[in-house]
Amino acid sequence: MKPLRLLVLPLLLLPLVTRAAPPGAPDASERAEKRTRMMRMLSLAEELELNEAQTLKMADTMRQFDERRRPLLEQVRESAQLLKKAAKGDAAAQAQVDQAVQRVFEARAQLTALERDLYQALAKDLPPQKRAQLAISLARHGGRKEANLMKSDREGRHARMRWKP
Repeated sequence: MKPLRLLVLPLLLLPLVTRAAPPGAPDASERAEKRTRMMRMLSLAEELELNEAQTLKMADTMRQFDERRRPLLEQVRESAQLLKKAAKGDAAAQAQVDQAVQRVFEARAQLTALERDLYQALAKDLPPQKRAQLAISLARHGGRKEANLMKSDREGRHARMRWKP
């Protein structure tokens, strides 16, 4: 599939471009999100054996859903930070625990609905075999972003615990 080879080159060059970003360029989280989206799309295009037009159409659809997902993930992140403060004994944060937990549950429900809508939007023109492959791929890669957020926090905590001044 030659069109996909054309997608690999930007993927390989993306880390070099993002390191040398000029002032006023998107911040690191935006670059990481774009990189993740590109890698996810490349993986999906290969698994589903999509042509270039199909890949671009799916990439645009995924971008739109990612834009809707971003504020929900931020809501979960903020609530998690508040809960961590409360767990460490912060009295002001402890007064907001129930609201923070409720916000997490509401955001997670909305994220689940978004994942379902994303699948339906991407699957609508696919034959059954590719819809099955799409479902498997989305399930495999769907929660990766959230898992990475939690993993980076755990790694940071473990690194702080190992470091002794």
